[in-house]
Amino acid sequence: MTTTTAPARLGARRLGAAAAVVAAAALLATLLAAAQPALPSLVPGYASWGLGYTDPTWYAYWILGDTTEPILAKSALGGLLMIAGATLAHVARRRGRRWQGFAMACGTGDLWPWVLVAAGMGLLASNLLWGWTLGDWQPTFAPLVSVPPALVIVYGPGWRVASTGAVLGAILVTPIALVLVNLVCVPMNLSPVVGATLAMSLGGLAAFWLCRRLPWFPPPRTMRTSPPQGVDEPPAPARYGPSWVPRRILADFTEAHFYGNEWAGAGLLLGCVLHFLLNPAATAYGSGLLPHLLATQVLTAACGVLLWGGRWAANGWYPTFVPIVSVAPATVLAFGGTLPSIVAGAVLGAAVAPPLAAALARRLPDDVQPMVAYTAAMAVCTAAIIPLLGLLPGFHHV
Repeated sequence: MTTTTAPARLGARRLGAAAAVVAAAALLATLLAAAQPALPSLVPGYASWGLGYTDPTWYAYWILGDTTEPILAKSALGGLLMIAGATLAHVARRRGRRWQGFAMACGTGDLWPWVLVAAGMGLLASNLLWGWTLGDWQPTFAPLVSVPPALVIVYGPGWRVASTGAVLGAILVTPIALVLVNLVCVPMNLSPVVGATLAMSLGGLAAFWLCRRLPWFPPPRTMRTSPPQGVDEPPAPARYGPSWVPRRILADFTEAHFYGNEWAGAGLLLGCVLHFLLNPAATAYGSGLLPHLLATQVLTAACGVLLWGGRWAANGWYPTFVPIVSVAPATVLAFGGTLPSIVAGAVLGAAVAPPLAAALARRLPDDVQPMVAYTAAMAVCTAAIIPLLGLLPGFHHV
């Protein structure tokens, strides 16, 4: 008679929890796709979006949409509810509520308001400086999830850090992204995700190099080799059971924003779905593929926590979010949301991107935030996996 070990039982329970989440996401995506032809157009579609400096309404609409660019959703309502969810989690943390969720801002918790301020200032500066390029889509969102919040994590709170990060993000990351996307990715038929994420990595390296030499900058805070979530509590096997799986899946949707919280992730997903219901052509760049994107991202997150749950339990952190905001959704958009593209993007991304990101992060100096490594891994995996899939039967670029 075979005796089932405790780790095997735990793995089976995690698998069951992940399967339930994936099944729920697949059902929701199927229902949304089926209802799409009958849905109204109560809000403007993506084709009517533009960055009008003299129109405050459209300006705010575009910038809020930029907050969901990391998951390729381009949804103003999604961005608004994501920030609302993060605010709820922050208030709950300050009041000591047990339901606060994972600590935000790389496990620091209290740095989240400054992450929000720095990222928001960087996004505003990027759009003010480079909005004139928006004849078509451009990566104006790039500072939001790169240099400004990363500097806050390394150097701490304060207006000096936040404003410097915003300026560096706008003058380093965005122009590099514009060059890479338009002069490299477009001619070579690469996903723009490659150019945008590589720009974040290169711009981040340049920014951290400069910050060592800025006389008004404080010394860096003590940095860990990687930013664990829930760092205030030591990892314990019980915390990585089946209930942890859906929470981690939700939180991974906002790790790129330096939130990493399930309330923020739930707000993001709810807002994107509501925006889709108001007008299917308003989200995901007007492609109508938001249900397919969310399905593959949930599948990717589930595969990530199943494949790398042991690393989470051992280290308290592992970058399973990396493919969720890069290769998985980019594969769906590249191949039109077919079932093979959904499954392949999710499985390959979850298998390859997190260990590459972790390996690169281990090689960074302590005063360089691992964002530099994670975005490099995003670029490499997206640039490699999508062209390889394009060589296979059943994968046709759209």
